[in-house]
Amino acid sequence: MTERQARRRPQPGPYTIRDLHALPEDGKGFELEDGWLIEIARGARHNHVAQRLARFLDVAADMAVHVCLGGGWEVSTPSGVRKPDIVVVPREVVRSAIVADPPRLLPGSEVHLAVEVIAPGTGSERTDRVRKVREYAAVGIPQYWIVEHHPHVRIHPLVLDGDIYRADPPVGPGSTLRANIGHRNHFRVSVDPATLLDV
Repeated sequence: MTERQARRRPQPGPYTIRDLHALPEDGKGFELEDGWLIEIARGARHNHVAQRLARFLDVAADMAVHVCLGGGWEVSTPSGVRKPDIVVVPREVVRSAIVADPPRLLPGSEVHLAVEVIAPGTGSERTDRVRKVREYAAVGIPQYWIVEHHPHVRIHPLVLDGDIYRADPPVGPGSTLRANIGHRNHFRVSVDPATLLDV
């Protein structure tokens, strides 16, 4: 890297986790990225898909893990604080986070699965597809699922292979995603993406 390139590198923003939590409702609509507050795009369809998938995971999960659905759950990464739509973590980690409430900041290294439901055509879509892939891999999250919901639901499972994610084939309506979640005592989940739009 030349000296000129080094000078052009953006400097971290002026915001901290304290600023994030000082926002109304503890900053639920924002993430902290490189010192900047970044708005999270969500809508009714997005929330419905996330809730349905969380239910499938919760039914399949054993008592050793907890399925956390959005809201105030946060994951620490090298760039700051991320708020995945769904995270699966060991139950003892959730207990510790609840005792420390607020906030519910989970160490990225303890997360078994992170799920982001894509908001099409938004700035957060690029973040979910590019930046978070690197960030979640850097903290060692074994699986990261990217879920599209427009026009149809498709799940793109990414599995950690060394220090980068390997993309497994996407799973669309009429097919079934089968995955083992967790490090040692894993649980198995099966889901047809088409059912995530059911009411």
